[in-house]
Amino acid sequence: MPVIAIAALALLAAAPAPVAPKRVVSLNMCADQLLVALADPGQIAALTEWARDPELSAVAVQARAFPFTHRTAEEVMALRPDLVIGAPFRTKAVLAPLKAQGVRMVELPKGEGVEGIEASITTIAEAVGHPARGRTLIAGMRRELARIGPPPGRGRIAAYYQRNGFLTGTGTRVDDMMQRVGLVNLAGKLGRPALSRLSLEEMALERPDFLVMDGGTRVVADRGTAALHHPILDAAVPASHRFYIPQSLTVCGSPAFPRAVAMLAEQVRAADRAR
Repeated sequence: MPVIAIAALALLAAAPAPVAPKRVVSLNMCADQLLVALADPGQIAALTEWARDPELSAVAVQARAFPFTHRTAEEVMALRPDLVIGAPFRTKAVLAPLKAQGVRMVELPKGEGVEGIEASITTIAEAVGHPARGRTLIAGMRRELARIGPPPGRGRIAAYYQRNGFLTGTGTRVDDMMQRVGLVNLAGKLGRPALSRLSLEEMALERPDFLVMDGGTRVVADRGTAALHHPILDAAVPASHRFYIPQSLTVCGSPAFPRAVAMLAEQVRAADRAR
């Protein structure tokens, strides 16, 4: 090996490892969940107020152990962070003095589906100084997905139908979940964007094989959920073909996502067994 190359390798080996941050503040609901999974508890200075909400957060119970903010610049500055993750645009502008003082600002990578989740895990694991934990978490997710087994959907049509008639389209995390179970997204079949509205009458005409819904819509809680229990919809898709996934497992790209895929696969198999 040339002398220059040997010297370069020696310098790399001697270079000190990056110093792990001691006070991390998350300003992003999805970053909250990754921090809880990857950082030392003592590193977390604050999560967002949403981290404790069980409808939105898969780590709601664990998050109660940590302080939280309402994501204002004043709160962040008072916490004296050395790493801020996921600052909204306006907040980031106000936090410019902190950045000038050497405080790191890290963004979550864009991207839906498992690939996007893995990229986010890698980014946060490296940012908090625990890259090996990130690799372990990714390996665990892959094992969970592999255990789900052959996709039971067999190309049947499913619609992810939300409050007030919103339909989740392709290129989304929910669409990735459907594909992994072997289901075809009705929104893709109709050429709809990532989010659109489909009336009850239109849904009844399409008559998808299955409806996938947020677990919080099982009962009527407001006008938005009432539409999901309308007789028109009942006639189009029977109750046995309605599947419920907790929103906390899909709203963010988190390590909990494989649980959502597994739950959907099991509900498809249960519907088939009941036929």
